[in-house]
Amino acid sequence: MSTTHSDPNDNSNAVHAEKLRRTFNGFEAVLGIDFTIKSGECYGFLGPNGAGKTTTVSMIQGHLPISGGKLHLLGGDMEKDPSSIKAKIGVVPQENNLDRDLTVLQNLITYARYFNIPKAVAKERGLELLEFMQLGERADAKITTLSGGMQRRLAIARALINRPRLLILDEPTTGLDPQARLMIWQRLQSLKKEGMTIILTTHYMDEAERLCDRIGMMDHGLLLIEGEPGELIESEVGKDVIEIAVTESEPEKLRDLLKRIDVPFERHGENFYLYPKSVSDVMPSLLTIEHNKILHRRASLEDLFLRLAGRSLRE
Repeated sequence: MSTTHSDPNDNSNAVHAEKLRRTFNGFEAVLGIDFTIKSGECYGFLGPNGAGKTTTVSMIQGHLPISGGKLHLLGGDMEKDPSSIKAKIGVVPQENNLDRDLTVLQNLITYARYFNIPKAVAKERGLELLEFMQLGERADAKITTLSGGMQRRLAIARALINRPRLLILDEPTTGLDPQARLMIWQRLQSLKKEGMTIILTTHYMDEAERLCDRIGMMDHGLLLIEGEPGELIESEVGKDVIEIAVTESEPEKLRDLLKRIDVPFERHGENFYLYPKSVSDVMPSLLTIEHNKILHRRASLEDLFLRLAGRSLRE
């Protein structure tokens, strides 16, 4: 599915990039990509380590200058008017950079100074945001007393102190327990319902499926595919996946069978991943092969990710 081109001055677009590039000492981390993010949608950049997604997001938030191409945000040009655009953006970085010497509320009030928000206004907003992120009772607590999930929620509250039109989150729930992840998802969904545009990078495919209206899959600095998660899964993977782990003597026999009945598949060790058009048509043949496990399930965004990026581990 190809990327569509849009008018950068279209008010329905929050972000519009054309031939966007970023070079580090001769190495091209982002290779001239085009994408558009609509106002009020949640857009996810996915990809393996080193794909270029964090670099792309860093250019959008103004942390890194672009090396080539054009980048329009919120009706302005990031190169020509970076200060006014940054004032409309909230950023939750991947690494925790809360001030450990300040209390929870003081972190918000101090950060508000960057946006010239009066202290009284900052305090009022800060207290509202702490309630929103279920941290109201921890306003006077030190950062060191907060759990990892609480610190992540505080980082999101801090990013909202300037009432941004665009919220950018880099790996927002990495390392959090399921309850903390769910709470953050609920808050992000609430912000989206209020019309906020959200951009996130994540390695959690279930997170992207739950939150994102559209995704862009990146690898080696390129935008490989873009679109609505469900549509991409069906068009690129199909509706169903069969996982089969065969006995030690059967891999070649299964491979020959799959080629004979024309079923697309991937092999990783003794595990085969099949993408049949009709499960009922192929299952009788599969049951003639000695196997340790056979599983039929619905195709997911993780299947799409692994088909595009591969199953081998990257450091």
